[in-house]
Amino acid sequence: MNREITDKNLYLLIPSKVSLFVQLYIKEHGGSIIDAIRQFYHSNTYRALEKENTKLWHYGSVALYEEFMDKK
Repeated sequence: MNREITDKNLYLLIPSKVSLFVQLYIKEHGGSIIDAIRQFYHSNTYRALEKENTKLWHYGSVALYEEFMDKK
């Protein structure tokens, strides 16, 4: 079994990363789940997360949240 993360299989990791980010975002800023998801999916952080070579997929939810807030 090939366990290497590539641009072709990275999409498998993204939903759980987004879910954990959304929980943190709502805890800090309130609002709805849909609004938090939209905020993240339209961010530069998400665009970077989609690219394997950035290695953002290594980040935990807190680090992704901090990255998002730094770039906002």
